[in-house]
Amino acid sequence: MKRNEEITLQSLAEKEEVTIGYSDKDMVIVDSIQKFAEINAAHIAMNVIMICTNGRIQARLNDMQLTLSKNQVAIVPQNVLVTDIMISPDFNLKALFLTNSILQSLLREKMAIWNDVMYIHHHHVITLDNDYLEIFPMFYDMLNNAVVRSQENPFGTEIIQSILSAGILTLCGEMKMMLPTGHNDEDVKLSNSHFQRFLELLHNSEVKYRPVDYYAGELCISPKHLTSICKRVSGKTASEWIRELVLEDIRYYLKKTDLSIKQVCNRVGFSNTSFFGKYVKEHLGMTPMEYRNC
Repeated sequence: MKRNEEITLQSLAEKEEVTIGYSDKDMVIVDSIQKFAEINAAHIAMNVIMICTNGRIQARLNDMQLTLSKNQVAIVPQNVLVTDIMISPDFNLKALFLTNSILQSLLREKMAIWNDVMYIHHHHVITLDNDYLEIFPMFYDMLNNAVVRSQENPFGTEIIQSILSAGILTLCGEMKMMLPTGHNDEDVKLSNSHFQRFLELLHNSEVKYRPVDYYAGELCISPKHLTSICKRVSGKTASEWIRELVLEDIRYYLKKTDLSIKQVCNRVGFSNTSFFGKYVKEHLGMTPMEYRNC
């Protein structure tokens, strides 16, 4: 695949590799993805909930391996580079693509469960038992029917969001049971709240390469306290979280765009290309150009 050939759902739909049931600025419903054979990499800009309806797929999400088989659900966060895609001949799936905005609107305080599963514990695959094998297709069919009738019903948007919220909350219930049992004291709740706000701020920042002081200031806490919270809740410091997401952006811009090295450097917030080159060499093991061409 050429580096400047951006794989989007729309481009796949034009080639009849994807069947899109509905699409707006916050949500895309994909009814079928069968012909993935020619795709070896893709950038996923939205959060994804996908149900494998047949066969098997294996891929890398940034630096993490994902294997999904029939009757399993994959939860993929936004801004992920998917590479090394391999599928079985009978592979197919259904999927929901959601922006952070609609996801936060639907989940509200339950967004903390999503963040815990995605970014702290890295649980991306849920195996459905027999009961849920019937429930989730039902939600999906209800959602599709609501979309079809939305223009006829004055409450169409509210109906769609209610069905979507019910389905995602059901999934969050399953996700919560995957998490280790924690303490419920007020100090832990406050720490988790600060950490969730930090993650939200970090993910929503176009330029993530900023000092810990900046994020701590936005959260009205000290940098030392933010680092302590991150380490206690997730096992990683605030600096490590910032570095991880900065590297996600760097991988994407180098692999999936034709921006010059200087433009990438500016886009991710580095003051000069020399320091940017040293940063990439230190953390990715090669220069920006070597990484782009590898």
